[in-house]
Amino acid sequence: MSEQVGIVVIGRNEGERLVRCLVSVRDSGRVVYVDSGSTDGSVQKAMELGADIVPLDLSRPFTAARARNAGLARLRSLVPGVKYVQFVDGDCEIRPEWITFACGMMESDPGIAGVCGRLEERSPDTSIYNRLCQMEWDGPSGTVAACGGIALYSVDALMKSGCFREEMIAGEEPELGFRLRRLGMRLVRLDAPMAMHDAAMTRFGQWFRRARRGGHAYAECFWLHRSSYFRARETARVIAWGIVLPIVIAASACMALVTPWALLGVGAGLCMYLFTLCRAARNRLQRGTRSADAVVYALFCTMAKFPEALGVCQYAFNRTFGRRTRLIEYKR
Repeated sequence: MSEQVGIVVIGRNEGERLVRCLVSVRDSGRVVYVDSGSTDGSVQKAMELGADIVPLDLSRPFTAARARNAGLARLRSLVPGVKYVQFVDGDCEIRPEWITFACGMMESDPGIAGVCGRLEERSPDTSIYNRLCQMEWDGPSGTVAACGGIALYSVDALMKSGCFREEMIAGEEPELGFRLRRLGMRLVRLDAPMAMHDAAMTRFGQWFRRARRGGHAYAECFWLHRSSYFRARETARVIAWGIVLPIVIAASACMALVTPWALLGVGAGLCMYLFTLCRAARNRLQRGTRSADAVVYALFCTMAKFPEALGVCQYAFNRTFGRRTRLIEYKR
């Protein structure tokens, strides 16, 4: 099986996280490491661990999508008959037996284009933001719209779909999933341990940038496939909760200087935020999340609409004026 499977690791200045990542996959198949301009010795460490190195051209903007495509191209040149590729971010470690298990599932159903499994956060109790990531990774098993950046794909399915869209700074996995589904293929999340992730997110600013990047991804996915209304609901929800409703509340507050009845608009708007918060908390509780964690998750989901709205606006502005959005990185 190792001759049919290859691993593409992407990273930039991941330090010891990269070492752990490469050690976790070096016995699973040919390993290609794609480096996006690291300055911390990552390339040398990867070489010492036996990975084939692909340094990305500095003259072109870095994106995870571009790195994965470059890694896959190198893998196919090194192992022409490679059948499956496991993509891994440099801040993750693949669990033992995952790749063998995932390949077995792919072999059993030719209609599956890719699979992912349970992703766990390395240090969920280090910060509230790491804990939020842990809850975010806790998705239901079965057919899914997209796998994240850590997933095992059929090489043939990737080539038929055109691989990842390289210009996207985020959201490239759901966009790929959309195109795969249009080709009649499925993505599946398996109820099995897949990898350990290290978000290393300890500050509010990091969480804010990550949420802003999510809003940008919603808007870009929608614009690329607007005729199919892909991501239209998510984008509309962000605009409604992160832009329209705050404007209504602010306008009502200003009108209250003229007529006290305008305070009803303020109260109604705040009640709508409270309602969506309670609904999000209820959903987490129904999935077995602890009460305190469910409330925190719901609170941050509600607050996320504001940075997500900034991301939507950023994409719209840059799209209008023909500008390219630079990477929105939450790790420094």
